[in-house]
Amino acid sequence: MIGDSELRPWGEWSVLDEGKGYKVKRILVLPRSRLSYQTHEHRSEHWVVITGTATCIIEGETTVIGAGHSIDVGVGQAHRICNDHPTEDLVIIEVQRGGYLGEDDIVRLQDDFGRCEH
Repeated sequence: MIGDSELRPWGEWSVLDEGKGYKVKRILVLPRSRLSYQTHEHRSEHWVVITGTATCIIEGETTVIGAGHSIDVGVGQAHRICNDHPTEDLVIIEVQRGGYLGEDDIVRLQDDFGRCEH
């Protein structure tokens, strides 16, 4: 729902917009933090870096992108966003597309905070 937000151990996210088949989130990743290495069964993601530098790991391949650049994650691809900077926040706009966009469509493969399901 638009306006939803959640604090996470690595930072926070909030929903900026959503409609049939899409959701747009603002994601803040704190310095020296990273999201879990995860997959989604029902959605793809498009990440646009707004501020900071994102270290993006997709299917084991690492790509570093800065403000104004973007990268795509396909349905089912293992992926992770990292902020390796020691002092600067990372802000990303994430566009999710798919038939189901619920927060429970996450399979964590690796997690720094003990949240893996298997």
